[in-house]
Amino acid sequence: MLRAIFSFGLVIGFCSLAVNTAYAETPGDILAALKAEASATPGFQGFSAERGKSFYRNKGKHDLSCSSCHTDNPAAEGKHAETGKLIKPFAPAANPERFTDMKKVKKWFRRNCNDVLDRECTAQEKGDLLTYLLTVTK
Repeated sequence: MLRAIFSFGLVIGFCSLAVNTAYAETPGDILAALKAEASATPGFQGFSAERGKSFYRNKGKHDLSCSSCHTDNPAAEGKHAETGKLIKPFAPAANPERFTDMKKVKKWFRRNCNDVLDRECTAQEKGDLLTYLLTVTK
C-alpha cells in the first residue's frame, strides 16, 4: 500500500513538473514575439547584436546603462547600482532562467528602461539587446 501511494505521488509530481515546464517560454520565443511587435513599426531594420551591445553599454539620461548593474560581462553576476543587491547573470547562456517568462520580461524591461532611459524601450531596442545577449557565452 505504501509503495502504491509513493508511486502515485511520483507520477503526480512528474505530471505536475511536465505541465509546468511544457508552457515555459524560451529566449527564442521571446525574441520571436519582439520581432512580431517590432515588424509592425515603420523603419524596422531587423535585430542586430552589434546595436544590442552598444545599447547595453551606452548610458542614458540618468548616467546609467544596463552594464551599470549587470557589469560589462552579461554572463557575470551583477550588483544593483543603488542597493548593492546581487543580480544573477543577464545572458541566457549563464542563467537559463533569463527570458523564459514573457510577463517577467515585460515587467523588467518596463522598470529598467524607465530607470536608464526615462522612457519605455522600443521593441527594436529590446530585440537588439536580446539578440546581443544570445551571443554571449559563459
